[in-house]
Amino acid sequence: MNTTLPVSIDDVQAAQKVMLQHISPAPLIRSYALEKELGLAASRRVWIKDYGWTPVGSFKLMGALNWMANHLSDLETRPVAAHSSGNFASGISFAGMRYGKRVIIVMPESAPKVKFELTRSFGAEIRTYDIATDHLTGARDKMAREIAENENALQASPYDDPYVIAGNGVGGLEIAQTLSHDRRDVSHFICAVSGGGLMAGHAISIAANFPTSRIVGVEPEGADDFRQSLAAKERVRLPKPTSICDGLLSYDVGVNNWPILQKLVRESAVVSDHQIQQTMKWLYTRHGLRAEPSGAITIAAALCNKIDLSGEGDVVLVLSGRNVDIDTFDRHLQEGDRS
Repeated sequence: MNTTLPVSIDDVQAAQKVMLQHISPAPLIRSYALEKELGLAASRRVWIKDYGWTPVGSFKLMGALNWMANHLSDLETRPVAAHSSGNFASGISFAGMRYGKRVIIVMPESAPKVKFELTRSFGAEIRTYDIATDHLTGARDKMAREIAENENALQASPYDDPYVIAGNGVGGLEIAQTLSHDRRDVSHFICAVSGGGLMAGHAISIAANFPTSRIVGVEPEGADDFRQSLAAKERVRLPKPTSICDGLLSYDVGVNNWPILQKLVRESAVVSDHQIQQTMKWLYTRHGLRAEPSGAITIAAALCNKIDLSGEGDVVLVLSGRNVDIDTFDRHLQEGDRS
């Protein structure tokens, strides 16, 4: 690993070799509708990296696959234990299926049904906890630790691990390879931040290939630990993050992610839950995409003018996932209609 940061572009390039054994790149879609809505110059383009097309409906399998591939000698007959709001659960379960490893997941009992179904479909065992009281009980971390201790499992972090970060960074490398091939430049790269694994990996790849681009992190108003951390110049832990974005409710940025984010991500933006709901409807109406709230948040930041998009070059936004129950999605669209 890089002596300056926990993960280097070389680590991401090594992780890409792992990805190519298992999955195809998620599509990078040009959004003519966003170009028009944002009023950009004709020379500029807007791209959405849509991880909803992966086998697990989110970006999480990239980090999971790379983690699994690099821990095979440690695992042998041991199971894998992890906690997840749902997307890493299905990601590490997919990786377990590919490598023939048993996976035990700790998930909130209120997680979307689609995330439970996906995780079980790849063969994982699920144990649940009450997320509403977790800030008081610490049940999530306690259960994961107990599985590791009592069942000799190797615990995987959903975001705070160099191999997970490098695996996630493959998506950023794919973006860079596609746009560089077409001789496009990137003025803005916009990505959600929670524990930081998605953004840290992508930021490494984007900064290495487009060093002048502005890398912007986006969070929900009620879960803005990264914004507060940037202001404080140290990691800030939130007592109880709240949002409809169930995938963006980590208490703080990971230890391995923080030095990467602090160095490469200088800007942050926050959006309200209502703005996210409005954007979910916009994406469905204009692109036919049924994005989960956590996936729509970056587009919400652009549409709600939370980011100064002036400059020259293309704008790239990450749609991190599309795992949302149909009834929940319909409710968000209805609430998004309210002024």
